[in-house]
Amino acid sequence: MKQPFLILFSCVFLTINAQELSTTPAFDKKKKNILLISEGVAYTATLIGLNFLWYKDYPRSNFHFIDDNEEWLQMDKMGHMTTSYYMGVAGIKAYEWAGMNEKESIWYGGLSGSFFLTAVEILDGFSEQWGASSGDLIANTMGSALCISQALLWDNQKIQLKYSYNKSFWADKNPEQLGENLIQNMLKDYNGQKYWLSFNVKSLLELENNFPSWLSLSIGYSGYGMKNPYHKEGDPERMREYFLSLDIDLNKIQTESQVINSILHTLGFLKFPMPTIGISDNKMFIHPLFF
Repeated sequence: MKQPFLILFSCVFLTINAQELSTTPAFDKKKKNILLISEGVAYTATLIGLNFLWYKDYPRSNFHFIDDNEEWLQMDKMGHMTTSYYMGVAGIKAYEWAGMNEKESIWYGGLSGSFFLTAVEILDGFSEQWGASSGDLIANTMGSALCISQALLWDNQKIQLKYSYNKSFWADKNPEQLGENLIQNMLKDYNGQKYWLSFNVKSLLELENNFPSWLSLSIGYSGYGMKNPYHKEGDPERMREYFLSLDIDLNKIQTESQVINSILHTLGFLKFPMPTIGISDNKMFIHPLFF
């Protein structure tokens, strides 16, 4: 359950840094050294911090795998994929700033998420409490693949992974696993999380007219009725939920203020509240405004 902690950290912290880095002039050997040292220090410090704060109170074991692919209706895997994707997007921008050529920036930067999250998975593998997960590794790879493939094909992220959250009824039923306050709920309450694939219409269709460049179409996924990771006797019936919605690509909005632009682009990983059609339990719902 430490994995959700990394999602917003990577999406916010790394996106902020990527916005700053991408505005700096080009190649310089000093920049490359700054990037590599900073990346190494950040990765090492984060892993040491996780090891100290998360794993130290649990017994160690020989490296092993566990099968957790049926937990949480795969919502945790969506979190892994989203984290890996945004670390890759930020990584590409960082390597471009350091003066790497296009292919090196895309491959090295785009794989940043998979590299880092694999190291976290190794820590899991040596913990008796958890274990490495093949599903997590696959999800990490899928996030990197979505980032890298678009950079190679279009030099643009026309399809983005996004996140949204509404506190669920079940959050208060199991605060130990679903969070004891709103911040923890946002990271742990899988019932209230939604993950989206957001398609920028103008970019994908290569429209040349005045069609708004910021308008996107999003397909969302969530689960509900998950009091525990696995369904147990007496638990509520679990339901998968699917959504179709409009969205706003904040990365396409440019104002005269660099500060406002940076704020908007930093928040670009969030699904914008818009009218939405939802389907769950074979029933259709229309939400005038949904986040």
